[in-house]
Amino acid sequence: MNLFIDIASWFFFSLGGLVLIVGALGMVRLPDFWSRIHAAGMIDTIGAEFMLVGMMLQSGLTLTTLKLLLIGLFIFIAGPTATHAIANAAWSAGEKPQGLARDDSARFAEGEKA
Repeated sequence: MNLFIDIASWFFFSLGGLVLIVGALGMVRLPDFWSRIHAAGMIDTIGAEFMLVGMMLQSGLTLTTLKLLLIGLFIFIAGPTATHAIANAAWSAGEKPQGLARDDSARFAEGEKA
């Protein structure tokens, strides 16, 4: 059983590391702010959650697992909320997605759906 738990936890560590690396490359290579904030949100939420699941499997059923679960719940809620707040502030400051025509921007500002 210990071998299965070790394999599962290292799977989650590896998957989390892969998401972190791909997201970091996305933050460097993607063309505009909106694409980069998407990559940052993926790193923050999915990559960290996979790493925490791996840590939970390694720690067993202890108080540490409960603490890691609470940390994961906080990240799951706070990460996307912070990303949305940053994106909303950028939109309000006039940062528009690349390739968005001027008239499309006016329609979105008025609340019209695409």
